[in-house]
Amino acid sequence: MIPRPAGQRWTLRRWVALAAAVALGFAVLMIAVGAVAITRLTDARERLADELDPAARTAQELSAALVDQETGVRGYLLGGEERFLTPYQEGMAAETAAAAELHTRLADPRAAANLDAVEAAAETWRREYARPIIDAVHSGRPELAPAPDTGKAYFDEVRSRVAIQDAYLDQVRAQSRQQLADAARSLERVAVAIGVLLVVGLAALTVGLRRGVTRPVQALADQVRAVAGGDFQHSIRADGPAELVDLGRDVEAMRLRIVAELSAVREAHQRLDDQTRELARSNAELEQFAYVASHDLQEPLRKVASFTQLLGERYRNTLDERAHQYIDFAVDGATRMQALINDLLAFSRVGRLRVANRPVDLHRTAMLAVDNLSAAIEETGATVTVGDLPTVDGDPSLLATAIQNLIGNAIKFRRPDVAPQVVIEATDEGDQWEFAVADNGIGIEAEYAERIFTIFQRLHPRDVYPGTGIGLAMVRKIVEYHGGRIWLDPAHEGPGSTFRFTLPKDLTEGSTDV
Repeated sequence: MIPRPAGQRWTLRRWVALAAAVALGFAVLMIAVGAVAITRLTDARERLADELDPAARTAQELSAALVDQETGVRGYLLGGEERFLTPYQEGMAAETAAAAELHTRLADPRAAANLDAVEAAAETWRREYARPIIDAVHSGRPELAPAPDTGKAYFDEVRSRVAIQDAYLDQVRAQSRQQLADAARSLERVAVAIGVLLVVGLAALTVGLRRGVTRPVQALADQVRAVAGGDFQHSIRADGPAELVDLGRDVEAMRLRIVAELSAVREAHQRLDDQTRELARSNAELEQFAYVASHDLQEPLRKVASFTQLLGERYRNTLDERAHQYIDFAVDGATRMQALINDLLAFSRVGRLRVANRPVDLHRTAMLAVDNLSAAIEETGATVTVGDLPTVDGDPSLLATAIQNLIGNAIKFRRPDVAPQVVIEATDEGDQWEFAVADNGIGIEAEYAERIFTIFQRLHPRDVYPGTGIGLAMVRKIVEYHGGRIWLDPAHEGPGSTFRFTLPKDLTEGSTDV
């Protein structure tokens, strides 16, 4: 530690400047030594990753292209059809691309010579065997084609040259890996040396800073901690460097402001509690209003539908066809409005009418849903396959509604003239079960994967696929009420779609209020 004249107090700035100078010296040294080791490691890794490994992969592509050519020629000789030459033609194109890339990547003269030997052997095979065979078959004179043993001899030479090239590339890659390992060990030794120097430097800095900074800061921290613990009447006084004394004054001023503002914060917190209670009451009233309003709408709608039907029956012989059509429109509208209100009531009840959770056998629940949909299944010729579904804790009625809606949707949104096929399965995902409901219907575009779970959202006209647009929104609300989530599987292959949803094994950990 640098000596100081007697009676002269060091400022915190001087202590920090000294510590920064020492740390900077260590940092420069560590950076310089580490940079050399890292450069060696980087060079070795880049040669292996950017040159040798890609070259080896390209060499494999070159070998595969040559084999494709030989396969194409053999198939053309046996079948005599032009389509059998496709592997030969594609193999030549792939060979050209692979050879060009290898020439670019391989700066090693020996590797380049091996590649030239492979190319020369391949060209000899094509000139002496492949092209004569193609010409003979094309002209309708396959008896003029060279003997297969001739082609085998030439292609064995190609394979031999490819093997030499691959062996040399493997040897060079092994050498490069050894260089990479050596560079890594060097970097480890440098890191150890840097660590030792860092420990020594930190020890020296600790001894120097303890007397000038740590003790005064600790004393100030103890006083601040007392205030933070709730003793707001504790006055803060700092000693030590001038900066710490100024900081103590600032903290004392902050303490005084906190004391002055604490009462205001308490008042604001009380107002927030009052607003929270008011919001909860407002939400409850709004939910009750929606339920009562929806329920009271049922009676006038029933009157509209029934009296409109009576009007049509009583004046059946008096009204013309257009008037009967208008009556049908009115009845259909009232009926659809009743269905919409019923679905809306069911949607509002999810999570509001709480029932004690109990074990629910989802396999039995799914089979009951199939029975409930037996008319639609028989009408469409649908096949519903229910896998081995587990037993979970939950609301039996809500879970039955969710499963029945998913099966019903799979049957309803079917392709014309194609019998629906629905498969329900479950997989164990640790702390939860994941369920899948897959079908072969019309499918859903990925861009609508989130929209379909929004209430009243429809992707098709009502006259094509009837419904209120609440079904999937209700399923999502039921699943989330039970602590799970539901989504449209984007990885579904083939026609149709797959819906997946999860349910926790322990409902006490996953359930949420809806």
